[in-house]
Amino acid sequence: MHPADALIERLGLPVRDRDLFEQALIHSSWLHEHPDSVLGHNERLEFLGDAVVSLAVSEALYRRHPADDEGVLSARRASIVSTPGLARLAVRLELGQFLLLGEGESQRGGRVRPSLLASAFEALVGAIYLDLGWEASRDWIQEQAGEELSADIALSTLKSPKSRLQEHTQRTTGDRPLYRLVDAVGPDHEKHFLIEVEVDGRVLGTGEGSSRRIAETQAAAVALEAIRRERAAAKAARQASEAGRDDAPDESAPAGDPDSRS
Repeated sequence: MHPADALIERLGLPVRDRDLFEQALIHSSWLHEHPDSVLGHNERLEFLGDAVVSLAVSEALYRRHPADDEGVLSARRASIVSTPGLARLAVRLELGQFLLLGEGESQRGGRVRPSLLASAFEALVGAIYLDLGWEASRDWIQEQAGEELSADIALSTLKSPKSRLQEHTQRTTGDRPLYRLVDAVGPDHEKHFLIEVEVDGRVLGTGEGSSRRIAETQAAAVALEAIRRERAAAKAARQASEAGRDDAPDESAPAGDPDSRS
């Protein structure tokens, strides 16, 4: 059975245009090795699906969390539509096994790579939207992300490392973290980026990944861990210093007579 037919069977949706779903599964690396394909790769569907996912998730969060303000709703949405969040939804569908990847991409673990899975999920949503319309695609997305949409999670755990790092620097120095591209290697369809992040004149983290966003997020997470360790070390040094002062003799107390006898 062709991967597209197997996926359609798994989805259980009343699909009308099979070709859309096949195109949603075609990665650019596969098209590079099969240039005669008339369908093309899935990046245009991914573009469309990105907007559909964002709207469907925003609508559900607005209805399910009436006490949340705009900032909290934005943080909740970001946690779901982020690369890790969408990749998690793709894993639930076992979407990786249906993808049409080039041989090299497949051998390098493309079927489990979060960025590739997230993009494929968005492409699939694009196909559902074009074939079945807004209501069907909205209901399907909200069903897939039901657990995340209803979760009562602390705001601090919803924010991305980049957001948390920026909040830290704005509190401490008033500046923004500076992300710098160190290197970008590989062909266009499989670029690998190396990013470093500078905070208050110091490089505190580096990250790498298949997109600048992924690499920057990883660099921010490393920087946050470096800041946490620095804070812990400073606190330990301060506590040791205070303990040392407490143990020192009180020089204000009268000294005993060294020649006195009991």
